[in-house]
Amino acid sequence: MSTVADSAVETADASVLDGLVTDYLRVLANERGASAHTLRAYERELRSFAGYIGQQTGKQQTPAGIEHTHIRAYLGTLYERGLSKASAARALAAIRSWFKWLARVGQVDQNVARLVATPKLPKHLPRVPSIEQMNRVVDSVGEDAASWPARDKAIVELLYGCGMRNAELTGLNVEDVHWANEAILVRGKGQKQRYVPLGDMAAQALRAYLAERSALLAAAGPRGPKTPALFLNLYLRGLNKTGSQARLTTRSVGRIVKRIAVLRGLSAEVHPHTLRHAFGTHLLAEGADLRAIQELLGHERLSTTQRYTQLTTAQLEQVYDKTHPRAK
Repeated sequence: MSTVADSAVETADASVLDGLVTDYLRVLANERGASAHTLRAYERELRSFAGYIGQQTGKQQTPAGIEHTHIRAYLGTLYERGLSKASAARALAAIRSWFKWLARVGQVDQNVARLVATPKLPKHLPRVPSIEQMNRVVDSVGEDAASWPARDKAIVELLYGCGMRNAELTGLNVEDVHWANEAILVRGKGQKQRYVPLGDMAAQALRAYLAERSALLAAAGPRGPKTPALFLNLYLRGLNKTGSQARLTTRSVGRIVKRIAVLRGLSAEVHPHTLRHAFGTHLLAEGADLRAIQELLGHERLSTTQRYTQLTTAQLEQVYDKTHPRAK
């Protein structure tokens, strides 16, 4: 039995919609500076939707013939396949963005995707390790929990000490570390750049790793030093491939963080973004200004940063409920 994604592949060559998806992805990449991760996600969602429409109404269907009922029915197929409301919401967001562009270039009169209600998602706050737990994790990265202890300790130090996103970390180059200014140049979403302070502990871990990095590249021969990537995979896989540069992947960073966290007694749900949440939450708990945290995290809107206020409030309520005599 073919899936929606399969049908999208089958109709890719002949579908009118698929060509417009390609055009939109080009706009995202060239004009809006979307990251590779964003492009992959949008392509996956839009190819799937275009395949579904082609299957239902024909390969030569134009955007003008798509009604909001088609989009709603497509979301229904996602639920039937067992996808969550969050997955359906992501798909709808991609379709809305595509239709907004289609309206701007005159392919449709209006964005019919706006007529489809966003699936209601359960509101939950991320579970954030305590300051003591994070200190225990960062201070105890050793051979029992890491394949390359010096590198993995530097990774954890930067994720928690600088509040970086996973993709921001793996995208770092050696030249982005500005030792004289004790700062790191970070390239965030939409190619936006910001400088984040490099703390003493993170700097110490980074220097130790860089020494081992240099030794590894020197042992690999004259081709080794050509890679600008800061964090490398242990066996320098892909060193000669264009665009790879032996750069560590976000998936590998996720595995590294999870292994270290679990071995140090934290939840298996811990991932690199958990450390970013911990960075913001702990700064706020220690009295940092919300707008300063916004700048450090690279949030475009203050409302995004305010989620950390909600998180801290929730933690305070838990403490109150457990300890105050009138709360029992």
